[in-house]
Amino acid sequence: MELSIPSKEVFAGIAIVLTLYGFIPYLRSIFSGSTKPHVFSWVIWGSTTFVVFLAQIQSGAGVGAWPIGISGSITLLVAALAYMRRADISITALDWSFFILAMLSLPLWYVTSDPLWTVIILTVVDILGFGPTLRKAYAMPHSESLPFYLIFTLRNLCVVLALESYSLTTVLFPAAIAVACIGLILMVVVRRRQVIPSSN
Repeated sequence: MELSIPSKEVFAGIAIVLTLYGFIPYLRSIFSGSTKPHVFSWVIWGSTTFVVFLAQIQSGAGVGAWPIGISGSITLLVAALAYMRRADISITALDWSFFILAMLSLPLWYVTSDPLWTVIILTVVDILGFGPTLRKAYAMPHSESLPFYLIFTLRNLCVVLALESYSLTTVLFPAAIAVACIGLILMVVVRRRQVIPSSN
């Protein structure tokens, strides 16, 4: 008896469900004040994710790109909420450095005719976007939602499985973000054992 492999559409559907499943509680936690996203990180992530979606579509990623497009749109919403609610106002010189480097790198995708270079540049920029959040989470490890990053690790693995065309252009971004999420989770777990949560 042969085991059937789920279709690309199934993996894409799972990735979209995981995207929504991760974001809805995260959005609620922003409104309740228990999660305080760093606006710089989310502006960077929203911008790069949406442009990577366009590059993946151009490179034949097919349905595997749609979870990235949906994620990019919702990420921009989180950035807007972080700004409007002043979720994290502890912006340091290091945060400005990450933000400026990322924003200066973004126009490079426009002048590159090769989608691979677009994805490489934007993946690097997106990883830079983790900088402010890593700094904040290191200082305040209880201010981030670990289930959110775990869900998005799984989501990015499903995105890879849903891709209709496998190349560095289509695989690099979701794989790199999955690794970055795992790194953030491990750092927060270690720091939560070291830092007593504030009673405020």
